[in-house]
Amino acid sequence: MNFINVNDNKVTEFLRNNLDLILFQFIMFTKLMLYAKQISPDYLYTKVSQPVIASILILTSFAVLLKKDNRINFLYIIDIIISFVLIADILYYKYFKDITTLAALRNIKLLGGVSSSVSSLLNLKDLLYLIDVIILIPYVKVYKKNNISIKVSLVKKLSAFIIMFLIGISINVKSVYALSKEQPTLLTSMSNRIYLTKMIGNINFHAVDTFNYINTNIKNSKKLPAERENEIKNFLSENNKNTGTVLRGAAEGKNLIVIQVEALQQFVINKKVNGEEITPNLNKWINRSLYFDNYFYQVAGGNTSDAEFMTNNSLYPAESGAAYSSYSNNYYNSLPKVLKDNGYYTAALHGNNEGFWNRNVMYQAQGFDNFYGQHSFNIDEEIGLGLSDKSFLNQSLEKLKSFKEPYYAFLVTLTSHHPYNDVEKYGDFNAAEYENSLLGNYLKSIHYTDEQLGMFLDNLEKEGILQNSIVVIYGDHFAIPREQINELYNFEKIDNASDLTWFQYQKVPMIIHFPEDENKGINHTYSGQMDLYPTLANLYNLPKSYMFGKDILNCNGDKVLFRNGSFTDGNVFYISWTNTYYDIKTGKVIEETEELKKKKEDFSKELQYSDETLNQNLIKSFKEDRKLTLK
Repeated sequence: MNFINVNDNKVTEFLRNNLDLILFQFIMFTKLMLYAKQISPDYLYTKVSQPVIASILILTSFAVLLKKDNRINFLYIIDIIISFVLIADILYYKYFKDITTLAALRNIKLLGGVSSSVSSLLNLKDLLYLIDVIILIPYVKVYKKNNISIKVSLVKKLSAFIIMFLIGISINVKSVYALSKEQPTLLTSMSNRIYLTKMIGNINFHAVDTFNYINTNIKNSKKLPAERENEIKNFLSENNKNTGTVLRGAAEGKNLIVIQVEALQQFVINKKVNGEEITPNLNKWINRSLYFDNYFYQVAGGNTSDAEFMTNNSLYPAESGAAYSSYSNNYYNSLPKVLKDNGYYTAALHGNNEGFWNRNVMYQAQGFDNFYGQHSFNIDEEIGLGLSDKSFLNQSLEKLKSFKEPYYAFLVTLTSHHPYNDVEKYGDFNAAEYENSLLGNYLKSIHYTDEQLGMFLDNLEKEGILQNSIVVIYGDHFAIPREQINELYNFEKIDNASDLTWFQYQKVPMIIHFPEDENKGINHTYSGQMDLYPTLANLYNLPKSYMFGKDILNCNGDKVLFRNGSFTDGNVFYISWTNTYYDIKTGKVIEETEELKKKKEDFSKELQYSDETLNQNLIKSFKEDRKLTLK
């Protein structure tokens, strides 16, 4: 009996003296697994639970080295930090369907302009991560006050630290090794951050991200080996070869007007609500234009700015963060720069703050002669984030009339920006059963923008500008965030949606209008924003150099590659975050073949080529080498 009592006392004493460590591990595990479920409700958590436990063990191991009061403070602070990181990651995931990174934090100042969009995604469920932080405040004080700190020798502390640390590291090494065998480049390229997070857990993901961020900055300070530069140069040379002559030079000498429409998603085209067309004007102009109905947005952390970046440069978005912020000092062989070299006046027009997304710097870096931002317009009517599309397009028309021909005008609209909450200013479109929902508000906002685009195009025609101009219109990114995708599925009457379903709805309209409605029709090629510059280069008979996209009109095959590593060839869709292949026609999951595996590896390498091109400012090096060769 005494033996039992002695053991009971020891257990009680152990629990009392280590309650803070036990409670911390339990709370962290619960939060991290809740987070895993939020980013992937259908995921099996047996794989991620081991690295999650391992990462918690590693954190806890450092705590055992500290004195009791300091240990409690350390664990409490770590709890607070991880809680805020998880909330930030959840919000970022809801908006961008990605995980936040250190590089993305460089753009945190830009969140002020979209604070209403971000805050609209926050709900009470997300604040569950902070409940324990608040509840534990009085208990931490009481525990520290009443707990008798037992002195533990340094040897025992070090022993406990080493055991816990080594167990944690061993489990992590095993998980990371298994992942590296499955997808060899994923840990370094981080091209599929969601899948990576699901496989190794949130804490380990951020540890890998931190390591890669520091390592990348160190590597970028050094010049790439000559053989790697030549490898990238040869890839681009092969990729930029002309493959056909369809409409070659058809736009030569004509003005180019490109309109990037905020959150214009394809599902609204030719759709009606309560008998009324959502986008009657775009529907009309699609019938008068060359329409690309399998055109995908390919944006990443830079969102709207990424769409601009790809359209004007045919370079993939930055690996993390936004290229507009991270690479504003680079040299670009951009569309405005090349047109400028061919005698064009080039201008960018947008009704938002000039410094937002670093546009005032990046437009100059890309070769625009002028940027007409917020201060170049009379802010006489505001809707949503700023100047209304009606006022912006009317004032832009007056500016276009004053431009010296030929010119390239790049316009970016604003009113139809998430969360579409200025409903009383959008007009009287009846969203019927979708009233007072995010989808219903979006339908109202995009109907308003469609009306303004219709008037703008009609006025271009009345002024005779269309007679000597090519007009391109496309959407920049999604309208309905993944968090509210069921509203879209209900609207489309879709049951049993899969990841393939989600991706198939990430198309945006893209039309190219020619004078006299020439070349109208539908192009079904699977393509994306990376491909617009090469296509325009063909139409304007411009040199094709340093482009990762393809000329849609003369390509050898369908290909769309996304920043997260997903891709499609028009027949198969690879979803990177679940490492799954779908047959597009049947919608069924198919097994990986050697051919598909090679495509996945080649496309991962292509993303790395683009990253290195940006990181090392290689276009400048390539141009300088070319000049020396010509001499």
